[in-house]
Amino acid sequence: MKKTPIYQLVIDLTEPTLQGSEIKLVDVEYKKIGKNWTLRVLIDKNQGVTVFDCQKLSREIEDLIEIHELIKDHYILEVSSPGLDRPLKKESDFIRNKGKQIQVNTYSPINNSKINTGTIRDFSNSTLFLENKKDTLEIPLINIMQAKLIIEF
Repeated sequence: MKKTPIYQLVIDLTEPTLQGSEIKLVDVEYKKIGKNWTLRVLIDKNQGVTVFDCQKLSREIEDLIEIHELIKDHYILEVSSPGLDRPLKKESDFIRNKGKQIQVNTYSPINNSKINTGTIRDFSNSTLFLENKKDTLEIPLINIMQAKLIIEF
């Protein structure tokens, strides 16, 4: 039987608790930082995440982990907003940010470059349509190593 990674188990437990709320689960990481294990849960909502949102979800996640005995080792739980320059990973991330400027790093070159910037025009059939100054690039999601918003002040 394949052992499911802890971050996936936390996703599976957390997503049902968020149903019906405005909060969306953005990402979960479970990794060793120095000598300590850290479970990082990133959340977001349209009006922005508050400290109260993070505290409430932190308590709920801790309870779920304890009840289901998911993590045996000592760990640090961090629940926070992904920030303004949050990574775009899922189809819903790209759709929600349609019309915004992003930077995309790809595994293989698109138009002779692994780093492209432009405006999200669309996302469909697992493909990002990124408009730059010259044309519209079609970038398959599977080729995207990292994508993030370009913050303009």
